[in-house]
Amino acid sequence: MTEPGDHPLVAAVKPLVDAMGAQILLPEAAKADDVVLAWEGEEVLAVRLPQLSDSLDHILAAMERTYGMPLSALDRKTKQSVVRTLEARGAFSVRHGVETVAGALGVSRFTVYNYLNRDNGTKSD
Repeated sequence: MTEPGDHPLVAAVKPLVDAMGAQILLPEAAKADDVVLAWEGEEVLAVRLPQLSDSLDHILAAMERTYGMPLSALDRKTKQSVVRTLEARGAFSVRHGVETVAGALGVSRFTVYNYLNRDNGTKSD
């Protein structure tokens, strides 16, 4: 068995783990970078966090599910909103983040930078 069973802690954290693109493991399978969670002093599960680049792909896929269509099919205003959301979530601190987002939106890197600069220009006014 590679995943904890029906413990209440598993049920409580599973939506968060899924949203992050992380993985639930048995505590004994945990590596040094995993987060082990305990319940009343007993280690119940471990959470393996995704690599940052995997997280961005997971976030983009979740946004497509939210909008019900590929991000490239969204209108310009909605794409700008997506870029603002992704910026707030740190997407552009990931190596090749701009390129990845541009590809998902079906726009150029220059366009993504324009969306970012437009938003930053508005904030400084």
